[in-house]
Amino acid sequence: MLINYLPILILLVISTVMAVVVIMLGAIIGPRHPTPRKLQPYESGMTLIGPAQRRFPIKFYFIAVLFILFDVEIIFLYPWAVVFRQLGWFGFIEMLIFVGILLVGYIYAWRQGALEWE
Repeated sequence: MLINYLPILILLVISTVMAVVVIMLGAIIGPRHPTPRKLQPYESGMTLIGPAQRRFPIKFYFIAVLFILFDVEIIFLYPWAVVFRQLGWFGFIEMLIFVGILLVGYIYAWRQGALEWE
């Protein structure tokens, strides 16, 4: 049974070795002529205003995590909808519980003010 996964393992090994070799060759053979001008961060051809690494409010990351979380969980509705008739009442109750948990998380995030943009 595991022999069926051998081509995937071979592909994974070859791609990993190839990536490491290309990175090593670039580090060894690549040109190295650093100048202060080349070491400056590039910002669309414009001179930088302020430091290159600014702090972003945590709200940006929180909204991104919420989006990914709800987006991935909503994907589970599609396979359920395809086999809805075969699942019967058990599948319906199961999905109601799932959507209820999602709704509780959504309401919690809403009450915490995570969805308000300032």
